[in-house]
Amino acid sequence: MSALIRTPACGFRALFFSCLGTVTPFGRTLCNVDFTFQRSYQHYSRSTLIANGLKSKGRDLRKMSASPSPAESMTQRMVWVDLEMTGLDIEKDQIIEMACIITDSDLNILAEGPNLIISQPNELLESMSDWCKEHHGKSGLTQAVRDSKITLRQAEYEFLSFIRQHTPPGHCPLAGNSVHADKRFLDKYMPQFMRHLHYRIVDVSTVKELCRRWFPEDYRLAPQKRASHRALDDIHESIKELKYYRANVFKAELEKKRKIVENGDKTCMA
Repeated sequence: MSALIRTPACGFRALFFSCLGTVTPFGRTLCNVDFTFQRSYQHYSRSTLIANGLKSKGRDLRKMSASPSPAESMTQRMVWVDLEMTGLDIEKDQIIEMACIITDSDLNILAEGPNLIISQPNELLESMSDWCKEHHGKSGLTQAVRDSKITLRQAEYEFLSFIRQHTPPGHCPLAGNSVHADKRFLDKYMPQFMRHLHYRIVDVSTVKELCRRWFPEDYRLAPQKRASHRALDDIHESIKELKYYRANVFKAELEKKRKIVENGDKTCMA
């Protein structure tokens, strides 16, 4: 005998039930019934399950693709540097303090590097501007420079060794507040250090000035700097400031990207 059973999955599902010696209306015995349709349905069911599994796997892969590989993550790191100098004249002034911190692309601190005070001749310290004498004297930096035995070449070696441990060559930008001024001195006095970095810079001062013009309310609420004029303190304050702008000014774009990653919602791109 035979039966047709309707299923919601595929319309009419053909199942053949046979018993030895059963006679059909055509006078034939269903002795060796070929369950072609049944096997076809089973094959269809397995294919459907596999296809659905691949779709689910594809969604998982899309989510995974949003997270960069460890190697890609390293190229997204930022090298935060702050210098204290005897002045801003690139021809006669010198670096007297340098600090360095490595963050990931989300501004999480991954490594804190050396914070070195570089020895300079007393004559140079005496020729500093009144502003430098006042602030470097008040912070204790001037006396620390007089006491230091670290040369400029030793400092460059220390910092270069540090960034080589945490960043691939030629990928990670220099970051800081008004860091273009630091870059000029680094280009001249620490060229090997600079050759390891990407040619672009991340200058928090640029973000600050744009927010002052475009988002004045957020700008007024930005964290205030203590102005200690010490290298490591300045880096921590710069990172904190950029975190504030990221959370309060770029939040709409970040939320849009989050929805795209989590939901695959392409309407967010409109």
